[in-house]
Amino acid sequence: MTAWLAFLVSFLLTLVLGYFILQELRKLHAGQEIRADGPTWHAKKAGTPTMGGIMFILGTVAAVIALGLPYMRKGIYVHFHILLVAVAFGLIGFIDDFQKIRHHRNEGLTARQKFILQLAESVLFLTIMRHEGFLKNTLYVPGTEISISLNWYVYLIFAAFVMVGCVNAVNLTDGVDGLASSVTLVVMAFFTAVAWAWDGDGARVLVPAALAGGIAAFLVYNCHPARVFMGDTGSLFLGGAVAALAFALDMPLVLIPVGIIYIAETMSDIIQVGYFKLTHGKRVFKMAPLHHHLELSGWSEWKVVGVFSGITAVCSLLAYVAVRGRYG
Repeated sequence: MTAWLAFLVSFLLTLVLGYFILQELRKLHAGQEIRADGPTWHAKKAGTPTMGGIMFILGTVAAVIALGLPYMRKGIYVHFHILLVAVAFGLIGFIDDFQKIRHHRNEGLTARQKFILQLAESVLFLTIMRHEGFLKNTLYVPGTEISISLNWYVYLIFAAFVMVGCVNAVNLTDGVDGLASSVTLVVMAFFTAVAWAWDGDGARVLVPAALAGGIAAFLVYNCHPARVFMGDTGSLFLGGAVAALAFALDMPLVLIPVGIIYIAETMSDIIQVGYFKLTHGKRVFKMAPLHHHLELSGWSEWKVVGVFSGITAVCSLLAYVAVRGRYG
């Protein structure tokens, strides 16, 4: 009941707030600057309002806080910690988006600035979760009964870089109308199911269920042709939520199958840049990340979103079957 209620409250709030936020973003001329080296047909998207991630952030925050109060009165704050780290990453994205809009260019914070801020937030979250007793310095291998014990400081370094990598991978995936939204909606469905298996109506189910509702409502505005983009505000918030949930549920390695699209997008970018430098100008892909390569190969935006979401759904289902036995 808690999961469904969180989903519905967030969905309705995001849907209603989204209408008014979209109008305000248009009044503020918060238009997206399109990459000059991107697909030529993306040029017509220039000026589409960005920072739309505010819609599902507000819907999710309101639902989690309202429905999470009974847990906090009992001294349970795990849902609040997950939400807080997602909001913190979203704030970095907001600053980045604001800089882009203010200076009318497709660059905001530098890569170095974003990395330092993201790394600091990851370390803080992981330290708090360990202090609260929600995080162990062991790595559970999905589908097995194996848990690898690590020195806490080794685990902290590993976990912090996994979080930063996950956040930026979700950000890279946000390049086609509705892509990051659709893929992450499936991922949130997975985490909702796992959290439910973990402790039923417990606090852990609130964030993924509420965020699933918020994303579903956001897709009303973000599906092709998009009337608004989530911007870094939204994509970094989503990345923070995905990473935080993986650690809060003590299964960071599950990000490999569940986040297969995020990984593929990131690896395509790394391979493209590395090969370009090594060969002094040659490319593996027509354009990176992967979704742009497929677009230039003739795929429509609808097809990219459908296939990527379908792959995520299949991998998430297999991952759920693999970890389900852990909870009896």
